[in-house]
Amino acid sequence: MLNWIELLSDFKKKREPIALVTVTKCLGSTPCVVSSRMIVTKEKELFGTIGGGKLEFLAIDEAIKAIEENRIIETSYTLGPEFEQCCGGKVELIIEPMNQSPELFLFGAGHIGVEICQLLKDTPFQVNLIDSRKDWLSNLDFDKSVTSCTVDTTDFKSFKDVVHWGNNCYVLIMTHDHKIDFDIVAMALQNETKFLGLIGSKTKRARFNNMLINELSIKEGMTNVVCPIGLEIGGNSPKEIAISVVAQLLQEHYKSS
Repeated sequence: MLNWIELLSDFKKKREPIALVTVTKCLGSTPCVVSSRMIVTKEKELFGTIGGGKLEFLAIDEAIKAIEENRIIETSYTLGPEFEQCCGGKVELIIEPMNQSPELFLFGAGHIGVEICQLLKDTPFQVNLIDSRKDWLSNLDFDKSVTSCTVDTTDFKSFKDVVHWGNNCYVLIMTHDHKIDFDIVAMALQNETKFLGLIGSKTKRARFNNMLINELSIKEGMTNVVCPIGLEIGGNSPKEIAISVVAQLLQEHYKSS
């Protein structure tokens, strides 16, 4: 018998997107029982079963859709002759995508960065605070749910390796140094992100755009970078700016949920 808790925990540790298919209701004769479960990976690898046959085949397709769209799907099937299963019963399922929580990688532990970390507490976001200044993070006060690390600017690979790139990856760039900001923007544009934001003015955006195109031959320039960041709600204190940025991140997350 599968240990579902351990299996789900293993997938979570690996950050591997999966869908958990659970039978929630059975009426009449069916090849499964209530609480039958099956895990489906993006590669259609299966753990467990909900009875096999066309029922399982169609449920796998729905599970892949749930993973790709990152949304819960509730569905039901009547097992008649046209279904190639003559049980005559009805099965209801809930399909839950897992391990696709949004993850923020925030470069720059300044006043605004720390405020953003605090405001994202108790939201779906997993927050990673990153800075390059030695001993800087140890002097700051932020929630224990935030993961923090110091990276070495002499080994820029450390910046890239600290990020879990992908379609659940959100990157905010607000370091103390414009050169570091530019290097991170250039690096992030060559990797997959859901959201890439840079703090700064329209002038900074135009300057970086020209540098990306003319110096690095990145033709799209700043097209895929949000700059300035934050919703236009007014206010210019660190907390007010942080509120506008967090609102923008949540808006982006729930827009695609």
